[in-house]
Amino acid sequence: MKRVVLILGILFLMGACNEIKSKEEPLNEGKDIAMVKEPSISVERGKYLVNTIGCTDCHTPKMMTENGPEPNPELFLSGHPSSEKLPPLDPSNVKGYLAFNMGLTAAVGPWGTSFAANLTPDNTGIGNWTEEQFLTSIKEGKYKGIMNSRTLLPPMPWQQYRMLTDDDLKSIFKYLETINPIENVVPSPVPPTGN
Repeated sequence: MKRVVLILGILFLMGACNEIKSKEEPLNEGKDIAMVKEPSISVERGKYLVNTIGCTDCHTPKMMTENGPEPNPELFLSGHPSSEKLPPLDPSNVKGYLAFNMGLTAAVGPWGTSFAANLTPDNTGIGNWTEEQFLTSIKEGKYKGIMNSRTLLPPMPWQQYRMLTDDDLKSIFKYLETINPIENVVPSPVPPTGN
């Protein structure tokens, strides 16, 4: 009999504890953690993403400093400078390799020579783009965000960036609209020489 009373007592206590616990809201249980975040689309989020996913690595020309090449803040995200002429390069010397210019804004590989785009809100950059074009450019890898245009060339890692959420890409676009517009017509890609 003592045993039955003991078991009933334990069951009662367990039920009382569960009743108290069920009135508390569990921490993140059954919730999507991504839903517990700051506003989905914002200039601040866009700035954070641009500065953490490496956009300046290729889209901002570099200047030489005592620490080596660093992004030139006066040319922030303006792409490959139209005034910069690349020195001749014998493709046979870099066969099997990828070659960059000193500013990291031009790359030579099996696809030919590609140049980092102007991402500033100037009309020579993305100044006349729509948000939808920007999303198409990154999600589909299409030049100027036009569906029937050519595919973006390496080393642009659009295949990875397309995994960003639409809200992240819209935040990036919103931020890019706020930066200093810089007039810079980036050269067209140069096809491979076939060597």
